[in-house]
Amino acid sequence: MNAKKRVISLEVTSQPYFKFLEDSINLALGFVSSYVCVANVHMLVEASQDAGFSKIVNGADLVTPDGVPLAKSIKFFYGVSQDRVAGMDLLPDLLKSSEERGIKVFFFGGTDSMLDLTRKFCAKVYPSLDVVGMISPPFRAISYKEEESYIRKINSSGAGFVFVALGCPKQEKWMAAMKGRINACMIGIGGALPVMIGMQKRAPKWMQEAGLEWLFRLSQEPKRLFSRYFITNSVFLFLFLREWFKIKVLRYN
Repeated sequence: MNAKKRVISLEVTSQPYFKFLEDSINLALGFVSSYVCVANVHMLVEASQDAGFSKIVNGADLVTPDGVPLAKSIKFFYGVSQDRVAGMDLLPDLLKSSEERGIKVFFFGGTDSMLDLTRKFCAKVYPSLDVVGMISPPFRAISYKEEESYIRKINSSGAGFVFVALGCPKQEKWMAAMKGRINACMIGIGGALPVMIGMQKRAPKWMQEAGLEWLFRLSQEPKRLFSRYFITNSVFLFLFLREWFKIKVLRYN
């Protein structure tokens, strides 16, 4: 796997999109206890404010540059062209590959109704995909006994992929805690699942390419997302400019 590149608070894996697919599939085929973080600006800002969370993300086997700002930052700071590796693209591509290669998949997280829609969607779009289990954990803290039962259920299912939809930072913390305990490749898919199954719409292609997908999501859920995006994007801009100053000004003076 390719070396990671530091983008402010995150160590982001820098490689072509197809290589992320290939590496993830190999982890799943080998039943390697591993996890993949799909990183965006929100995750970067969380990591910049929480050293423990930064360690969790940077300890992942792969950290994909989900958001355009992360992919462009690699280009800006290192002069390396980097594909955007969005969870909304990665999830369906991995499900298709799993169907073709006989990899069993498991979904962990989301509500019962979301998982029911996921089951129906997969049966329709990926009819030969082997979905071996789904768990909608409670929103409260999970007890040790419950956690152990989840681990046994996932491991006994023979799943190569565990798609985790708990939201950031909860899903990343859960995956890190499960490394060495769950024998599969775990991937934090966050908001990609409701988009894939049609519960939410995805931004038009031009907005995706322009790095404005967040603005489209904001227009769909303004009350819930306004504070998050306003604060997060402002903090990211500050962190980016500070990093630029350190690299481009202080380093060469």
